[in-house]
Amino acid sequence: MNPKKLKQLKKRAKQQAVTPYIQQLTRYRELFKDDPKVLVLINNILESDRLMAAGIPPQQLPVLQIPDNFQDELFERINQTYAMGDPAGDAEWERLSVALPKVDQLLRDFRDYIEDKYGMWAYISAPFLKDLADFTGNVPVLEVMAGNGYISKGLRRLHPGQTVYTTDSKDWTHEADNQTGRQPVTAIEGLDAVSAFNKYASEIKYVIMAWSPDKLTIDWDLLQAIRNSEYDVPLICIGEQYGATGSKQFWDQAEYQNDAAVEQLNAHFRPFDLIHDQVYVVR
Repeated sequence: MNPKKLKQLKKRAKQQAVTPYIQQLTRYRELFKDDPKVLVLINNILESDRLMAAGIPPQQLPVLQIPDNFQDELFERINQTYAMGDPAGDAEWERLSVALPKVDQLLRDFRDYIEDKYGMWAYISAPFLKDLADFTGNVPVLEVMAGNGYISKGLRRLHPGQTVYTTDSKDWTHEADNQTGRQPVTAIEGLDAVSAFNKYASEIKYVIMAWSPDKLTIDWDLLQAIRNSEYDVPLICIGEQYGATGSKQFWDQAEYQNDAAVEQLNAHFRPFDLIHDQVYVVR
């Protein structure tokens, strides 16, 4: 069997064998109802999922990680709640301490969940969309590699009169286990990044690119096309420098805009897990 096909089948089998992600978190929310530091993290995820399922941009997330000292605090809370030697206290400690690593892993898995469920790679929150809309103003923009189109839809919602060209090569749709491009939230034109720029360069003031695929040089090809054109169009790039997104060539050659406006773009775009992506303005 084709190795890629085998991997897809194994992934499906694994997904079918476990309790659905949100159902697990809902169960743990009840289990940790007396522990606000865990409860608030779980509630943030559940609310984000509720909003995304309803087609509404989610809110900004805290860092989805259980604090290092939480186990000590949990032990102290149980000691204060139950008398010394009370079997109920021992049972409570056993139940919660065993569950804690599982909850921590679920929190860390949230990005994987939204990639699989919604085809959302960069976490596009409502506060960030407002910052982005303020940055671009009402001028025409082009979104490349748009995936399901969350950024474009958010901009159109905030600036109904703004011209937003939304494009993606739609190569993702050929991957059986990938939801990117399969659940578009707005109309998406089937163009790769360079073709899209060449088509709309004379009409736009910004290009927006979120989470260019890791190690592929599409981002570098686009940046060269922009630089070789007669139009001065800044590239708003969302990604992790030398990390989970983009190519080394792109990050090596990028010339970054550093000013208060770019700082404001990142005011509500904060890491919530081990991936430290942010917003860059590149020329």
